[in-house]
Amino acid sequence: MRLLPPLFAAVLAVDLIALLAGSGVGHAVAKPLLMPLLAGYAALRGAPRTLVAALLFGWGGDVFLLLDAEWAFLVGMGSFAAGHVCYLLLFGRARTSPLLGAGYGVALVAVVLLLWPDLPAPLRIPVAGYSLLLAAMAYRALFLFSDTLIATGVADWPQAPVPDFWIMLTYGAAQYLLATGVLTSSSAGRPLPTGPAAAPSPGVRPRS
Repeated sequence: MRLLPPLFAAVLAVDLIALLAGSGVGHAVAKPLLMPLLAGYAALRGAPRTLVAALLFGWGGDVFLLLDAEWAFLVGMGSFAAGHVCYLLLFGRARTSPLLGAGYGVALVAVVLLLWPDLPAPLRIPVAGYSLLLAAMAYRALFLFSDTLIATGVADWPQAPVPDFWIMLTYGAAQYLLATGVLTSSSAGRPLPTGPAAAPSPGVRPRS
């Protein structure tokens, strides 16, 4: 069991190096291993089933986003959305600032309005709905950076060099910190962490 966190870090490092090197094969091999490693570690530590489910839904999203097809992107987005719902169930009772929630709401509306004209027509409603769920997740300090990069990639906005690298770096770090945070809180009998200190913001286009 102790080997799983270092193994997760090693696989994430391999994935990031593959992205920097432009190795699609390395990325396709390493990326699908990440969430099963975390889910296995969480299960062995006696994690709540909701956490294990969230990680496995993340794995589903990771796998489907590797396929370069619109249907696969939608299925992957749905899988990530289910994982977000699991996290909301885990963190839903924690107290957060209403002002922070209002700020995320304003950010959501602004981002959707900016992206809307550049999104493919079949993806506009699904992306808007997913963005609403993302705003709720961001309110719990989850995945804001990586998922925003996904949306801007779909809209064909200019991207930073090697955008997949930054997506996987923040996504992998956030999933790991969320999992270990829930495990630590559960074992100590404390309320689940929330707010900006709970995790950093963290799978770009369907080609990922």
